[in-house]
Amino acid sequence: MRVVYSLKSRDLNGVAAEAAWAESIGYDGIATNETAHDPFLPLAVAATTTSRVTLETHVAIAFPRSPMVLAHTARDLQDSSSGRFRLGLGTQVKGHIERRFSTRWGSPGPRLREYVQSLRAIWNCWDTGSNLEYAGDFYQFSLMTPFFSPGPSEYAHPQVFTAAVNGYNCLVAGECSDGLMLHSLTSPEYVRQVVKPNISKGARRAGRDPGDISLVGGGFIVTGPNQAAIRDQEAETRRRIAFYSSTRTYFPVLECHGFEDIGRQLHQLSLEGKWEEMGDLVPDDMLHAFAIIGEYGDIPGLFKEKYGGLVDEMHFSIQTSNDAEQAQLRRIVSQLKEQ
Repeated sequence: MRVVYSLKSRDLNGVAAEAAWAESIGYDGIATNETAHDPFLPLAVAATTTSRVTLETHVAIAFPRSPMVLAHTARDLQDSSSGRFRLGLGTQVKGHIERRFSTRWGSPGPRLREYVQSLRAIWNCWDTGSNLEYAGDFYQFSLMTPFFSPGPSEYAHPQVFTAAVNGYNCLVAGECSDGLMLHSLTSPEYVRQVVKPNISKGARRAGRDPGDISLVGGGFIVTGPNQAAIRDQEAETRRRIAFYSSTRTYFPVLECHGFEDIGRQLHQLSLEGKWEEMGDLVPDDMLHAFAIIGEYGDIPGLFKEKYGGLVDEMHFSIQTSNDAEQAQLRRIVSQLKEQ
């Protein structure tokens, strides 16, 4: 089991020290996401103070960026980190793509497939000096002159992982991605019933071995040094579950557990802007369906019980306030990696 740490620093000036600390704890990778900050700049900084961990976007939003632009960014990060960069891509949802990014939506699954294919066509062009020839329904690339090509890299192409919730995007991951990144709003039941069958279907369609596609995730982890701290975390996790469950894109996950009526109620509250009230609608059985809850030392065993044999990697990030907690975190990371 690979264990990945999500950077917490909101200031680039703090990233270098945090990344070095995470590597010293024993993490296998360091990840960023694209929410309130750029996902790539922190990884460029993290590359300067680490030497072993992978540097991952989990996730960067694909469609607002041309594959050519992202091909350059990924290549630069791969070279500057001595081959440790992993590109994690997500589609986001229609409302954000159209209204927050002012970018075209439409056919996200097929478009994501072409996005991954075109990235690899661009990298191959640079490495081999061959003509750039990619013609799809959404992306067409046919021009690359020496002035704009960085030339061959001494490192392999960056791995490309794609995020998926619905069955079609799971199928796309099986067809063309190195791995699939699960959304936080997931469960073992959904992985078994929807995710893995569609990965296998996509892999077989492309002549690939389903076992070669890594699966990353494991839902929410609610933990702390004592029960009081856990209760505080539970309240925040209910709010996050409510936020995601209010988005109709994620309703298939709710339907797997019979929570679709709650999802519809949450969606209505979101339309009314009643964000503070939404967490109260998440009952205990819904919380436990999507979260692993326990004190620090209980997490490795609980995670194995829930996701053992289902996923290859997990994200686990907690803040420590003293040497004793830091030592305990090292033990937990080590135990998780042994699974």
